[in-house]
Amino acid sequence: MQVEFVGAVGGDVTGSRHLVHTEHSSILLDCGLFQGRRSESNERNRELGFRAKDVDVVVLSHAHIDHSGALPRLYRQGFRGPIYCTPATRDLCAAMLEDSAQIQAQDATYINRKIERNGAAMEPVQPLYDQDDVVGTLELMVSIPYHMTRRIAPGVMLTYYDAGHVLGSAMVALDVDVVGQRRRVVFSGDLGRRHMPILRDPEIPTGASCLLLESTYGDRIHDPIERMDDELADVITRTVARGGKAIVPTFALERAQEVIYALKRLRSQGRLPEVPVYVDSPLTVKLTDVFRIHPDCFDAQARALLLSGDSPFDFDGLRYVSAVEDSKAIDRSDQPAVVIAASGMCEFGRVVHHLAAGIENRNNSVIIVGYQAQHTLGRRLVEQRPRVRIFGIERERRAEVAVLDGFSAHADRNDLLEYAEAVREAGPLRHVALVHGEGPSRNALKTLLEERGFPSVITPSRGDMLEI
Repeated sequence: MQVEFVGAVGGDVTGSRHLVHTEHSSILLDCGLFQGRRSESNERNRELGFRAKDVDVVVLSHAHIDHSGALPRLYRQGFRGPIYCTPATRDLCAAMLEDSAQIQAQDATYINRKIERNGAAMEPVQPLYDQDDVVGTLELMVSIPYHMTRRIAPGVMLTYYDAGHVLGSAMVALDVDVVGQRRRVVFSGDLGRRHMPILRDPEIPTGASCLLLESTYGDRIHDPIERMDDELADVITRTVARGGKAIVPTFALERAQEVIYALKRLRSQGRLPEVPVYVDSPLTVKLTDVFRIHPDCFDAQARALLLSGDSPFDFDGLRYVSAVEDSKAIDRSDQPAVVIAASGMCEFGRVVHHLAAGIENRNNSVIIVGYQAQHTLGRRLVEQRPRVRIFGIERERRAEVAVLDGFSAHADRNDLLEYAEAVREAGPLRHVALVHGEGPSRNALKTLLEERGFPSVITPSRGDMLEI
């Protein structure tokens, strides 16, 4: 058996794709979109790094676009095998992949029109896939609940464990018959943090021979979870005092719901200024509805709230926005407000329009609540660059940028170390491959794991193979 590393390796944090080759089949773990420089992203998302006909089965860890977003591209290239995922992930993908195709079509039309009209310094855009490809992809999806073991290929059994990262997120455990002996490959997917609101804590799978471990924050420790509400209240309060808008780019899945839940707590405690809060994302509206039908994924507190009729995702002053004209009206208004909009890395979607309208206003703020990949607009904002390019036009960044790491849904350095040690204690762990992390974070985590006596820790690049 071999593991081939295709995406989210070599210092990349997006475009998750790994192939497990057994004697009889090739199993693809995740098929996500790469996010970064537009030209590079376009190239790497059109050519996935393998032939679709060489893949027999797809196993999906969770619904985030950097893990699932290239599945319709795989379908377009001819893949017709099963795609396994948890029930919540399947429901989320139905909305997220449809939204991805729609945004690609809208952005292609918008950007290509700007190029034609005023020669904006951007390359013409063609969508990677369309709605027919999304429908075809959804028809291939097969739901498997946590802890239910299923044969997915000759000599290969799949079991999902709760990763605690987003709704329906899973660690993948593949039990493979290798010359009459069982070898268990565990893929962490994106590992969540313990004691976060809404979701249960990550589980520890047993019997792992090889662990593919994410390393997004392998060199950092998050601020305490308890500080999230304080920091959010502080930045919104000072923004409203200036008469500005607080723009919150969020991932429509999980991060948006966590921010909404935090704002509900602040409003109930009288710590949130009396301003309207807009959730300006049709996708977030749909995904929040999916949350409501999956209380089985919640922790006890969030589940009790939902079952009591006091939804974590509603409060006075909160408005969910879907219509385009209503979205535009937010920017035309000169009244203070909180605007939650996708996408989380500020590359696509309505948040880009809000940033274009508000980034040059000193009264406004941009509140970053999630990881920002290299070469994205979100990363340039985190770096506090004085000028940023939005829709091909250089703009002065006068708005305040506040980075709230406490909202991260990824495990930090200490969480990752504790998880790896727990997996080692629960099984004969021989190999650890660090994926989904930039160079400094992967290398720092590798050093720490080696200091703790892990026998084989690698930081693979694209195309590398691990023999098991």
